[in-house]
Amino acid sequence: MNKLIEKIKVLGRKKDAPYHNLKHNQNHNKNKHMREKITLKVFRANAAMHQEPHSLDSFEIPLKRWTTVLDALIYAKSYIDSSIGIRYSCRMASCGSCGMKINGIPRLACYTNISELEGDTVTCEPLPNFPHVRDLVTDFSQFFDHHKEMNPYIHNEKADIRAPGSEEIQEDLLSEFKQTPEEVEKYLQFSYCIRCGLCYSACPMVATDTKFPGPQALSQAYRYYVDTRDNADKKRLDNIDDRHGIWRCHFAGSCSQVCPKGVDPALGIQLLRSHLINLSKNEKKAAELRAR
Repeated sequence: MNKLIEKIKVLGRKKDAPYHNLKHNQNHNKNKHMREKITLKVFRANAAMHQEPHSLDSFEIPLKRWTTVLDALIYAKSYIDSSIGIRYSCRMASCGSCGMKINGIPRLACYTNISELEGDTVTCEPLPNFPHVRDLVTDFSQFFDHHKEMNPYIHNEKADIRAPGSEEIQEDLLSEFKQTPEEVEKYLQFSYCIRCGLCYSACPMVATDTKFPGPQALSQAYRYYVDTRDNADKKRLDNIDDRHGIWRCHFAGSCSQVCPKGVDPALGIQLLRSHLINLSKNEKKAAELRAR
């Protein structure tokens, strides 16, 4: 019985030999063409040293199949030049700290695999539309100020269950805020925003008007506006209804193209604009009726 089983195994190996040889050759050719190293070009400049022009320093980085741009930058900083300025934290596309312009496109360095990029050179530059600090580090103060202006939290008097100036819980205000799946779907994708600033850096209007809130802030305004738990609709609309607000958006759509989390800020802005237009039409109609 054992001899029969052994014979079947031998026959099976002979039968599958052409397939295994083909697979081996494919893997061999794939590994043969895989790049062993790449040239990493890093933007170098210090905003505090105004007299020094910026430069692009080149580093030879060994490449593995799983190497990301952030891995390459950490390798360069750890083993070649420790003075490289870079900001990063989670390494899993959750914190948004490592945003930069990679080969001319705003991306997250930890989310960009070098094997997916063409060519043997990877160029890293700081995000545009942000004040430059040093090398690949930019200042997000203005970006977060615009975000805070949108009041990015739920406004609801029933959510404040503590008495003013006291730690005592008001039992009569305790309640549930129920939502249907359809109500959640309206704002769900916009809640995935990690505030990485890529959409802000890709927006042409941000580059021309520093008072423009930007796609991230406006999409978050829509996220809370359509949330049924929020009751500050008028306050939110008044906050963005001016010449530097939502009407400055020319719908270039570049913000949605660069978002690493699949958020569509351009869609949120257009939906929020449609609410404003309908509101103004209703108010105009009401004014005409009152005039009669």
